[in-house]
Amino acid sequence: MTDIAPALPADAAPLPGGSSMPLLGFGTWQITGEDAVRATAAALEAGYRHLDTATVYGNEAEVGRALADSGVARDHVFITTKCPPNRAGRERETLEQSLEALRTDHVDLWLIHWPGDGAVNSDIWRAFVEARDAGLAREIGVSNFDVALLDEVTGATDVVPAVNQIEWSPFLFDSATLDAHRERGIVLEGYSALRGGTLDDPAIGALAERLGRTPAQVIIRWHLQHGVVVIPKSVHADRIRSNADVAGFSLSDGDMAAIDALRR
Repeated sequence: MTDIAPALPADAAPLPGGSSMPLLGFGTWQITGEDAVRATAAALEAGYRHLDTATVYGNEAEVGRALADSGVARDHVFITTKCPPNRAGRERETLEQSLEALRTDHVDLWLIHWPGDGAVNSDIWRAFVEARDAGLAREIGVSNFDVALLDEVTGATDVVPAVNQIEWSPFLFDSATLDAHRERGIVLEGYSALRGGTLDDPAIGALAERLGRTPAQVIIRWHLQHGVVVIPKSVHADRIRSNADVAGFSLSDGDMAAIDALRR
């Protein structure tokens, strides 16, 4: 691993509660146990200041331990966790358990992890608003919601989700979806950007070679220039650092359009 610090992007999205959400975050899905501690510690050492976890990931305690041991001030790190819809009626209890595991008195963003059935989404969203108002979550949002569901929970409470985290990659790019979020003032956050064969795509590979970058760096940079939050994950310290090293180059309008056109 090189001793040269990665050039991390400063790009961030303003959120309605006054928070600033770094567009680059570190994802922890499927990373558990000591691997989660080591990977989170490596991310913090590399300069990531946005960590993404969830109740169902089973790693909140490990993420919290890595942060506590890192020496990085809590207020300098944006923490997201998520509540599964089967905890409807126990939202506050679920969040308090997350806070205890994460060793903090609040999260910066709390998401409904995926939609529930029927009216439960609006019921959960009301509980989320109460948690936000109580100071347990600075911002609240959703994950895996379509535009109709975004409008449904907004209509039930007059509170617009700050963020919607959905699967997003060059293969899934949809300008209409991106525009719909922007029109509503909702930040789009993407996950699984480096899955599904994107790293092996010939067009991305050729672009990466021309720029002297990795395919992952090109894909992450593409997210940033669209104003989309991206949360790459890895358990390898070298890759964690490399994925963060995306501030030193940019994609041209032509490069962006070529990647947009990879939608399948």
